[in-house]
Amino acid sequence: MVEPKLPQKDAYRLILEAIDEGIYKPGDRLVENELAERFGVSRTPIREALQRLETQSLLTRDGRSLIVSSLDHNQMAELYAVRTELEGLAAELAARHATAEELRVLRRMIEEDRTRLDDPHALSRSNRRFHKQIHLASHNMFLVQQLDLVHRSMALLATTSLAVEGRGEDALAEHDAIVSALEARDGQAARRALCAHISTAYETRLRLDASRDAML
Repeated sequence: MVEPKLPQKDAYRLILEAIDEGIYKPGDRLVENELAERFGVSRTPIREALQRLETQSLLTRDGRSLIVSSLDHNQMAELYAVRTELEGLAAELAARHATAEELRVLRRMIEEDRTRLDDPHALSRSNRRFHKQIHLASHNMFLVQQLDLVHRSMALLATTSLAVEGRGEDALAEHDAIVSALEARDGQAARRALCAHISTAYETRLRLDASRDAML
């Protein structure tokens, strides 16, 4: 009997998730053989994945080595500006196109996240899933693709704003306002609620970075 082939590991996805989860942080050097050993993948797909990540500006060349890219103050501002506009549009479209099932999933996500308030990293992961669900609920493939690119770059922010005391509870209240607007099929209210949510997250991150810089 012929044994079924095991699915190939996606080296690109594995490295991207490691950056997203903070295993590799901005400035960290990525070495082919170390990555191959960690993920159990041969060096050829690792090399191809690194080249792809460099093309997407998630990695930067430092001599012959590749390091995880960093975002300076201006780049972070640019990223949040684009994210705000695209996610606001996604919320507006989701208010129009989301199915009843998708809205129930979003509502359930908020309730489940109340159990994660003491774990900022778990809350950060579920926050990404929440936003992704809104993207998908827009039912616009091209918008989803662009938002995927934006959120890949968000992985270059070394810390989560949800780690700030009280931010988790505030973020869930903001999520609740977004979903309430979606349930009411009010596109403009959904756009405003989501843009306000991202604006508050950005402001929190700026305060976090400022306090960290003051300690240096």
